[in-house]
Amino acid sequence: SPLFNDVVKSISTPDLELKKLVYLYIINYARKQPDAALRVVDSFRKDAQNPDPIIRALAIRTMGCIRIPKIADYLKSTLKLALRDKDDYVKKTAAICTVKLFDINREIVFKEEFIPKLRGLIQEGNPMVVFNAVAALTEIGMKSGKDVFNMNSNMLSGLAAALSECNEWGQVYLLDALAAYEPSEKEATTILQRVSPQLKHKNAAVSMSAIKVIMKYLPLVESKTVRKVSLDAMRPPLITLLNHSIHPPEIQYVALRNINLIIQRFPDMLTGFQYLKEFFCEYNDPIYVKIEKLDIMVRLAANSNIDLILTEFKSYAKEADTEFVRKAVRAIGRCAIKLTEKAQKCVHV
Repeated sequence: SPLFNDVVKSISTPDLELKKLVYLYIINYARKQPDAALRVVDSFRKDAQNPDPIIRALAIRTMGCIRIPKIADYLKSTLKLALRDKDDYVKKTAAICTVKLFDINREIVFKEEFIPKLRGLIQEGNPMVVFNAVAALTEIGMKSGKDVFNMNSNMLSGLAAALSECNEWGQVYLLDALAAYEPSEKEATTILQRVSPQLKHKNAAVSMSAIKVIMKYLPLVESKTVRKVSLDAMRPPLITLLNHSIHPPEIQYVALRNINLIIQRFPDMLTGFQYLKEFFCEYNDPIYVKIEKLDIMVRLAANSNIDLILTEFKSYAKEADTEFVRKAVRAIGRCAIKLTEKAQKCVHV
């Protein structure tokens, strides 16, 4: 573009909004003319040392958005300084930009020890920095197929401290990182206490991630009191996720799949009548939700509730959907096999 040189001259402007526009122009121009974009790298590196942290972060972010192999060497040295920056906003931006460097040249990220630097950020204490460092490590781990966390007790403390201060998507990243850790019994007990409040979060992703952590850590805890408190805390959010007036069928199905797995490990968790009724099929439930509910009711079947379950199954066997009718009849047969003393009652339904 004949305007390139004139636009680039404005990169040194003190006007932040104009600088953003110039950076955006360069990012888009770099896709077509990468060599020309490299000519302004020195300006980016200069801005990366600007006294204003907003400009430093903007320069780092822009360099990361220029996805050309030649920029990796320039970006490497700039990121090293930014990850040690005194400003948390700059460090947070540098953490995410490390993933962009990884996309350009993953060898540099491992060779120049960016992974230990990201792990160090988790102990910084600022929730914004911790969340972005965890997100960066998660992305790099997924793309490389390696365990890049190597979690230790100090990192664990950093994650737990930042958990309640992050936004909802930050909490999901932190909870997923905790779920991948193998704690001691003492650590597991502490984390269970920290994670429990997230069960009440209005975002289904947060509450489901919290449930995943609890399910991972519960077998490591010997205290019956802690186990009971954790299981009791899981019931309300799981039941809330089944509310069709709040959550769409897709969320209900995910919740049902998780409940199915949970009751296989803790069979007595949802055996009460008040919980059983939550799994009764609604007329407008999609077939995949209905089938999952049938399977859960069979698993919850006991001598104390079999009459109620059989009455419900009998009504399902009269519906018009032939596939659902077959599943309902099969569910009655499974109840007969499971509760042999009630087999005759099942047969006569």
